[in-house]
Amino acid sequence: MKNIFLLLLFISFSAYSQTNLFNGTWSTENCKHCSKEYVLKLNIAQSNNKIYGTAEITSSDEKFVTGVMDITGNVYVLGEKAQISIKGEKGSVSAVLFANDGVLQFVKRGGADLMPKETILTKVHE
Repeated sequence: MKNIFLLLLFISFSAYSQTNLFNGTWSTENCKHCSKEYVLKLNIAQSNNKIYGTAEITSSDEKFVTGVMDITGNVYVLGEKAQISIKGEKGSVSAVLFANDGVLQFVKRGGADLMPKETILTKVHE
């Protein structure tokens, strides 16, 4: 009886294990189809269903430079989609992130024009 209970306990823990797909540093630096006028960089830490981090756009053109902005958000149940809010000195933006095959798709939902409407980010490091 004890062995069956331990086996069921192990199976229940392993069934709910979660991989944090959004952890790491993501950037448009290596994106082949992205605009090269600016570089969008996201540093994200995911803990269960919460996301925290920073975002920054760097460019040689001053109108694209945002400075460091704060990211907060939530991960959806299946873990491949997240709703985030980015706040900085120049305004705020809401966006959706989709994690798929080692890339992150960024889709802006609304807010200031300081972020691109849609772009693909690749992982720089964990």
